[in-house]
Amino acid sequence: MDRRTLGDSDFEVSVFGLGCWPLGGGSGWGEHDTKESIATVHAALDHGMTLFDTAEAYNAGRSEEILGKALKGRRDEAFIATKISPSNAEPDTLRAHCEASLERLRTDYVDLYQVHWPITDYSVEDAFATLEELQEEGKIRAIGVSNHGVKQLQEVFDTGVPIVSNQLSYSLLSRAIETGIMPLCRERGIGIIPYMALMQGLLAGVWASLDEVPAFRARTRHFSGNRPQARHGEGGAEEQMFAALERIREISDDLGLPMAHVSLAWVAAKPGVSCVLIGGRKVHQLERNLAAAEVELPSDVIDALDEATEELRLKLGPNADYFQGSGRGRIE
Repeated sequence: MDRRTLGDSDFEVSVFGLGCWPLGGGSGWGEHDTKESIATVHAALDHGMTLFDTAEAYNAGRSEEILGKALKGRRDEAFIATKISPSNAEPDTLRAHCEASLERLRTDYVDLYQVHWPITDYSVEDAFATLEELQEEGKIRAIGVSNHGVKQLQEVFDTGVPIVSNQLSYSLLSRAIETGIMPLCRERGIGIIPYMALMQGLLAGVWASLDEVPAFRARTRHFSGNRPQARHGEGGAEEQMFAALERIREISDDLGLPMAHVSLAWVAAKPGVSCVLIGGRKVHQLERNLAAAEVELPSDVIDALDEATEELRLKLGPNADYFQGSGRGRIE
């Protein structure tokens, strides 16, 4: 698999990485089979994937634990990215939680330690000073952020602590970061790590209709705020999303390619993207999506896909937090 530099850093990562939130089961993911998850991590390594993204918050630490088990004997093949929750950003707490993540991951260091969401209750400067100390001690190799908007990135820049990446929701159905966040990241040499690149299965054609989408995966602003688990309180953009999906499917059919492969290839082709996260707890799910690594979309197809999703982009607006309504979004 091809590799890219993570922003302007010296680190190289695979174009596609494994999103490890589903590992360990938990709410919304259903029953969990540890052996199956470990086999999926091994398959990812065998296919040349290097970046494995997890977080202390994923399934109460179980995701980190299973990834640590899976990488036993193969740690040197992996670029581990994990995250600290902003509620644990007080310096002493942050340090203790980093140590706990290292223990669960069965490693002496993590390659990329990310602040999961913007810090609001503690000093950003103190938190990043602690991250820099951990980096100097060799416990983390690089510092990154996740779900940070323009204002919040500037707060990080003001600390003087270099960051290499910003992990954000980005897909054909979720293009808000193109307005300001993506240009700023490119300007500052910060690699973008998109998550939800298949919009939790919608762009893979998993659900035959919008009504079939499980409540856990229908919480975003794409869907009506009347959905059972939605908390954004907005009207949604179901009509525009349905029209976009139909057009994406038509373009994919014309190419003779699965919609999932086209959708992933579109994300990977966007300037500034360093590594696209794909999910999957089972080997066959992973291998099905990894075929997208062989797809290179012509520029006119990329333009057609942009056009197909433009109405939806405008409807959803510049709010890059797809779980909270405008005015209450956590990404600023």
